[in-house]
Amino acid sequence: MDHSRVPVLEALQEFRRRGDVVYGPPGHKQGRGADPRVVDIVGEGVFASDVLSLNGLDDRRESQGVLTQAEELMADAVGAEQAFFSTCGSSLSVKTAMLAVAGPGEKLLISRNAHKSVIAGVIVNGVEPVWVHPKFDAERHLAHPPEPDDVRRMLRAHPDAKGMLLITPTDWGSCADIRGIARACHDQDVPLIVDEAWGAHLPFHPDLPLWGMNADADLVVTSVHKMGGAIEQSSVFHLQGDRVSPEVLKQREDLLGTTSSSSLVYATLDGWRRHMVERGHDLLEAALRRSARIRETVGALPGLRLMGPEVVEAGLAAETDPLRITVDVRDLGISGMQAAEWLRAHCHVDLGSSDTCRIGGQITHADDDRTEDLFVDSLCRLVDQAGTIEARTPVRLPEPSALELEQAMLPRDAFFADAEHVPADEAVGRVAAEMLSPYPPGVPVVAPGEVITTDVVSYLRTGVAAGMLVPDAADPTLETLRVTVR
Repeated sequence: MDHSRVPVLEALQEFRRRGDVVYGPPGHKQGRGADPRVVDIVGEGVFASDVLSLNGLDDRRESQGVLTQAEELMADAVGAEQAFFSTCGSSLSVKTAMLAVAGPGEKLLISRNAHKSVIAGVIVNGVEPVWVHPKFDAERHLAHPPEPDDVRRMLRAHPDAKGMLLITPTDWGSCADIRGIARACHDQDVPLIVDEAWGAHLPFHPDLPLWGMNADADLVVTSVHKMGGAIEQSSVFHLQGDRVSPEVLKQREDLLGTTSSSSLVYATLDGWRRHMVERGHDLLEAALRRSARIRETVGALPGLRLMGPEVVEAGLAAETDPLRITVDVRDLGISGMQAAEWLRAHCHVDLGSSDTCRIGGQITHADDDRTEDLFVDSLCRLVDQAGTIEARTPVRLPEPSALELEQAMLPRDAFFADAEHVPADEAVGRVAAEMLSPYPPGVPVVAPGEVITTDVVSYLRTGVAAGMLVPDAADPTLETLRVTVR
């Protein structure tokens, strides 16, 4: 296919060239009605390029096939049979993917280290989750993806399960054996969905972890805004084989998706695909070299511990993404949350992830010598100044097994059940009616329907006291928890 073509961008350019006057949404009329103070900050181009697909990028009947052409090019670029753009982020795409495989009351295997959007999908869809617990790394207090044998065992125990949802890479860069898990699923003739939100870049360089489509996954969801070059909320479904119906997938997406799709998202997805096909290998080669230099320097700094190939050698993960820089800071006597706050306040460096133990940053094709030097220099300053950071109450980290909570009710039933707030200590032994997800990375410690334990209450309460953010809690202080009425 001709990957120099960018159908969405070309249609947008033609729309602007013609000077069409629109008498429908958006109401700002390509910026003419926007507040100049807003335009001064976000730029005229944002508004000028904010155009509907119908009677905008395309005509009333979408007869030009602008979006379809762009999606066909995307599928060709990454080796999928079909691709579909989504403008509501992978949070919605994953919900759609789940709905395409399992309906209300049906079983679906799901990695328990899933993002809160997956748990939300379980609630919305009404599926019965069969949790496949991740491989816990007690030393790092970190969850790596489950292994093929874990999936095979759960499929034997639940032969009526409709498929499997796997999360890889994790927020911290560890990757699953996708091919092995796909084989376990396909032996039972069920599809494998991969939530590869952090893996949009993987198809474009052989030294990166194996891309889901190349590892026999049936449906892969990527967030191109995370490691790619499209704007926020840019997501793509990638599909191959016949275990997931493209017709059903499109219908489910239509059920959940917006009818006012963002041309800005479509255009940047389209442009990113062209960029990667034309220059992706070289750009990612440069990023890999840059990451290797950063790792060499940071790995030698006292008090910092990089995560890398050693977790693969220890059998904890199949691969790691070298562009994800995950650094344990506990030996500095501070938490990852404190480290992230200090770096923002003193170095104007904003990190993507931080938790009790570590910080995480990403290197992409967009980085250059300046950002490389800034990252290293900032971590050097952190090491030098860590002793000046005021100590906080330590977080009581539970044993890994303590995070495998009993599922007493279906998440949907618990979420919509009659509920009440009780003091946190009195919530022990009760069934949660809410999600409790430290963010980032946003993996629920407690999902609706799970039985709350003393260890979990202690972990979350001491975490909040130490600066942990739990944005989905009804009571963000966690003085009280929302539980089902007995």
